[in-house]
Amino acid sequence: MIRLGTGNLLTAVLLLILLNSGSVYSQEVGQYQHWLELRAADQSFADRSAEIGRNSAFLEILGEDSIVFRRERGGPVDALEIYSSGSDQREINWKAHYVDVSRDGDLGLSAGPLILINQEGQDGFGHQVSIWRKKELRWELMVDIVVPIPGFLSLEVEPNFDDTRPVLEETANAVMAMAEANNLQRLIDADDLFGRSINFRGGQRTLLRYGLENARVYLPGMAPAVGADYASSVYGAFLDNQLSTTNEISLTYAGGYLSTSKEMGYTYGTMATTADESELESGTPFKASYMRLWRLTPSNEWKVAVEVLNPF
Repeated sequence: MIRLGTGNLLTAVLLLILLNSGSVYSQEVGQYQHWLELRAADQSFADRSAEIGRNSAFLEILGEDSIVFRRERGGPVDALEIYSSGSDQREINWKAHYVDVSRDGDLGLSAGPLILINQEGQDGFGHQVSIWRKKELRWELMVDIVVPIPGFLSLEVEPNFDDTRPVLEETANAVMAMAEANNLQRLIDADDLFGRSINFRGGQRTLLRYGLENARVYLPGMAPAVGADYASSVYGAFLDNQLSTTNEISLTYAGGYLSTSKEMGYTYGTMATTADESELESGTPFKASYMRLWRLTPSNEWKVAVEVLNPF
């Protein structure tokens, strides 16, 4: 048996601390570089849209099987089909105010204020939330959802890595995330559980239970809600206002993806109530597109990092 003297033991402990600190520092530097790359990709896309027009810019950046959400089409539709048709002639101007990215740098999200511009000038305002995937060293746009708001939000904003850091601190380490049992089906099951939970917990308690402490919520008509208490309160109030009956919400999962580092994923689809006779007469059953960005936590549980709802 090898025995260490007090001095040698202290040296070993200090060396272990330094090595661990160096590993953490290295991980954060790598994460920051991925974050910078995605921020640059989003800004380049915005600049390109101003140069060559909305439809052409989207066709340059969209990935295979990418989707966008359209109210008139009842939710998620093929993005390449939409932008190839050139059916929407309005231009857009936007700026990301928040960026998040996976540990491997292959999956990320950008979100920020957007202005719709028609031939007469400003036509509408909203938040644009986009999901990106890196394929062969190139960022591709996979999901794009716009949530309308009634008034102007300044585009004079810049994303800050300090806004993303608290989410990273809530995320599972690399060893846990890469566990064999952690797969896309687990994420789909979490998505289904979230939808079913709304029926017996309500929106507020569901997001408190299954959302991060630093969760973000994007809803029509309001600014982004950030932080568990505020986000869950806003989310619950919005659903309570929309769900005027006791009918249950059913969730229809339409697609999703798990990052290669397995600590980040996204899901999307539709949520709707089963219309009763009064709703059929008034034509007001609740239907909405949803998009969720998820993070795996140190407790080995998938939790919502970003929730986006857009009724149609």
